[in-house]
Amino acid sequence: MPKQFKKRSRKAGLPPGALVHIGEKWSEQARISVMQYNEETLQEKELADVRELPVPSGASLTTWIHVDGLHDTAMLEQLGEKFDLHPLVLEDILNTDHRPKMEDMGPYIFVVLKCFAADVPAVAEVKAEQVSLILGPDYVLSLQEKESNLLAPIRERIRQNKGRIRKAGADYLAHAILDAVVDSYFLVLEDMGEEIDACEESLVNHPRSTILRRIHYLKRNMTILRKAVWPLREAVAALERSESSLIAEATNIYLRDVYDHTIQVMDTIESYRDTLSGMLDVYLSSLSNRMNEIMKVLTIIATIFIPLTFLAGVYGMNFDYMPELRWRWGYFMAWGVMIAVALVMLKLFRKNRWL
Repeated sequence: MPKQFKKRSRKAGLPPGALVHIGEKWSEQARISVMQYNEETLQEKELADVRELPVPSGASLTTWIHVDGLHDTAMLEQLGEKFDLHPLVLEDILNTDHRPKMEDMGPYIFVVLKCFAADVPAVAEVKAEQVSLILGPDYVLSLQEKESNLLAPIRERIRQNKGRIRKAGADYLAHAILDAVVDSYFLVLEDMGEEIDACEESLVNHPRSTILRRIHYLKRNMTILRKAVWPLREAVAALERSESSLIAEATNIYLRDVYDHTIQVMDTIESYRDTLSGMLDVYLSSLSNRMNEIMKVLTIIATIFIPLTFLAGVYGMNFDYMPELRWRWGYFMAWGVMIAVALVMLKLFRKNRWL
């Protein structure tokens, strides 16, 4: 069974801002990639050390620094010193069990997101991966638990200069990352929707105990998704209503679009949860009806054999003065009476529509 909560006992007793990684270690070494671009130029490279990071110039270049792997607390501490990040922000980045949120820290905006892998089967374990964003005047820091293809489409858009991403600033880049995370929910929900349709079809045609397990996994995964989407909606709404100078007025309309997408995701999750609850009720009802049908058949058979057992018991008694014992046709008459009783009872059952 998937674990919904991560152990936080290592932080017990430590002061606020203590840098302790909570979560799984996905790689041996953190990977740092840097993209600096504007409409005319693009510079892209990978770094082995935080000290090699370029300092955002504030001129005309937008700097995107992406980190894969959050287990290296020393690296995160150096990153915080370079960009003057608050210790509580670094603590939240390392706590991969944190709920999505948005905080306006003044010089920068800090956002915590949750994303899910789209290639995981719908009835398998669904794991939330944390993505942290820091939006500055001319830079964006994105930090992810492990390397994935989640942000690959954004990198391709920057390389090929598609859309307005190279023309806009860091706030639009932060929107693009936020939009990619929200869109990943739709991919996961599509797979789950297909699995729910398959479960419904199996439930109607061949209700089996294996369907109950599939429904249970789907309901559990929906709970995990709902836990991530509810605070994400609040974070996006707060980002949209923010009066920070880091977000241009032209970017607000795109943030409203992301907010609409989160509402759609939330509605889909609630719809699927209701459907799964209904499917569980249908399964239990079909199981009960099937048991009732079996008991009905067994009751009818037992009812038919009650008088036959009585007749057989009477003529099975070993008394010397039973008048029918000496009849030549007594055996055949007993059979005839029992068959006639069985036929009459079957006719009564059919007449009353019990069969």
